Amino acid sequence: MNVFFWVVIGYLILLMSISIVKSFAIKNQEDFMVAGRSVPTYKLVATLLCTWIGSGSLLAGAGLAAQVGLSELWMAAGAWIGIILVFFLAARVRRISQYTVPDILELRYNKWARILGTIVIVIAYTTIVGYQFRGGAFVLELVAGVPQWQGVLLTAAFIITFTAFAGMLSIVSVDIINGAIITIAVLFAVPLVFMNLGGMEYVSTELDPSLFTVFGDHNFLWAMGVFLPTFLLLMGESNMYQKFFSARDEKAAKSAVVWWVIGTIVVETAIATLAILAFSHFNSLSPDSLYHLAVENSEQIILHTARFGTEVGIPIAGGLLLICAAVAIITSTGNSFLLAPSTNITRDIYQRFVNPQASEKRIVVFQRITVLALGVCAYFMLTQFDTILAMAFTAYTMIGAGLTPALLAAFLWKRVTTAGGVASIATGMAVTLLITVLNAVLAEPLLDTAYIVLPSAGASILALVVVSLLTQPDPEEKWRPFYTESGTLADAIKEHKIK
Repeated sequence: MNVFFWVVIGYLILLMSISIVKSFAIKNQEDFMVAGRSVPTYKLVATLLCTWIGSGSLLAGAGLAAQVGLSELWMAAGAWIGIILVFFLAARVRRISQYTVPDILELRYNKWARILGTIVIVIAYTTIVGYQFRGGAFVLELVAGVPQWQGVLLTAAFIITFTAFAGMLSIVSVDIINGAIITIAVLFAVPLVFMNLGGMEYVSTELDPSLFTVFGDHNFLWAMGVFLPTFLLLMGESNMYQKFFSARDEKAAKSAVVWWVIGTIVVETAIATLAILAFSHFNSLSPDSLYHLAVENSEQIILHTARFGTEVGIPIAGGLLLICAAVAIITSTGNSFLLAPSTNITRDIYQRFVNPQASEKRIVVFQRITVLALGVCAYFMLTQFDTILAMAFTAYTMIGAGLTPALLAAFLWKRVTTAGGVASIATGMAVTLLITVLNAVLAEPLLDTAYIVLPSAGASILALVVVSLLTQPDPEEKWRPFYTESGTLADAIKEHKIK
């Protein structure tokens, strides 16, 4: 086994050790689900960054950037704009002090909104966890020659075990390490590759100019097709809301959002740039070369660069740091996206409808069992898609169309009604599932995965607005907890400026 393998194993042992130690501090569901609501700003920034920068960025986003250039950042920009808008909601979300997004949905709408919201989150998040398993398999295959199917099982075992030990308490504890390694590794690699390949002279003479244009070889419709899934996902991201609930106070939640958007823009732009530069070199090599990377394997470009970094000017130490960053990205995202749906099932189904009198110990045990069950489901979801990019778009759309419109309406539109919110969730989920199933069974796909968000989100928003306007307004006690004193987003912005 080479040094890369042993470094990966050592890093995983470090992360697992922290999780085991933190498991002894778990006293109740508040510790397991929201880290005792005591997370300070710096830890919140790190864990938000690590949650968002997952295999979708490391593999799918990098693979897309390698092929289409910086226009891939339309996909990332959806999250950036979403985070900026979330800044004005963060304090209000923390003020409500719930545990899950379906908690919010029932508070504003009814129990059916809670149930449907839970179903949406479970389907979408197990899909996202599934492609973290595949990302881990790519790493193990590259550094140790482990067959992909075995790598998937090993990665799944680690992520499931880690999450089951200490939940949110362990995640926020290790993500301060993960966040630092991700940021340092990527920012270290980009200038080294750039200078080694020849700097601006190489970029201007060897690379296709379309790689650096606004839309690449595509158009505005394509840009919106990749922008909207991440934008809508971010605005309805259950992990994000759960971590806001974990914040020490409202100020910590708002401060974390500022640094989160800065960190996300820097890291995702660096990943895209590294992917473009490195792929241009490795893809140009002879197919017989050990270092050649084909177009169909472009999703592995960052991992390939880490492993064979000396070919593009990255020393062994830099490659090891980059491979640790890949492990950090995959495991931290897998942990967070596994914890969120397990929290939803435990809190929003078991505790709400099945056993409301369950003891704190029983709730924690039940959630740990749920983590295991959802990990198995995530493996099954993985087998239903050909690429990580297809999985990412489908999962993002499920949340963005099924959850985000109703969730945002709870905070931003007093006139939304219970019937409108429930109709929106049901419609967004149904349209996304219908198109996904038809794509799987038809000889030719009904609609490319990059465009599923357009009809799904459109139908969800239409149902929200039309049904709300056709039904009686909800009483004030339904919407009042979701607003600042004056009750509008504009007032919230004004309130922030005054302060």
